[in-house]
Amino acid sequence: MVEGQAYWDTQAATYDRATAWIEPRLLAPAREWVAQRVRGHTLEVAAGTGANLPYLRGRYELVVWDSSGALLAEARGRARDLGVDVTAVQADASRLPWPDAHFDTVVCTFALCCVPDEVAVLREPASVVHPQGAVLLADHVESSAWLGRLVQRGLDVAGRRYGEHHRRRPLLRLSEAGLTAVEHTAGRYRLVEQVAACRA
Repeated sequence: MVEGQAYWDTQAATYDRATAWIEPRLLAPAREWVAQRVRGHTLEVAAGTGANLPYLRGRYELVVWDSSGALLAEARGRARDLGVDVTAVQADASRLPWPDAHFDTVVCTFALCCVPDEVAVLREPASVVHPQGAVLLADHVESSAWLGRLVQRGLDVAGRRYGEHHRRRPLLRLSEAGLTAVEHTAGRYRLVEQVAACRA
């Protein structure tokens, strides 16, 4: 088990409480944006505690994946509480266990900041999504405001031990993963950015 995965295992039980203030103010609008674009057989990569499930319930054939068993257990519990029928799978992010073009939509929100190599992780959705399907991303990214970037630099130093990265922009790395952006938008000061992409 890698150090970052072990860290998320320890955070699983308290993660929702720790993000309770920021969730409705910053994260929820991005989750709604993503959910509005989901179609068909859907995979959520790095589902965490299942924070997207309230937006996805009752609409799609849904598979949720995470490398952390503890986070996945939280997601299963949330799915039961919401009455959402999901298939939960634990696997390595860089080796998703599905064949080429298996899903109509792949969702990944607020997770690419926590992996060693975001391009390697992005290549997996690019391979398992249908050629006419969509890869939908949302993440906190490098801010457009200088003060925001300054704070993010400090957070990067503080979170280095756990593999946290606050100044990435997946939008700028899509081509390296075989993806092309078809739509993107960002909130105020570009603290959060949403991207809809397809196979290149």
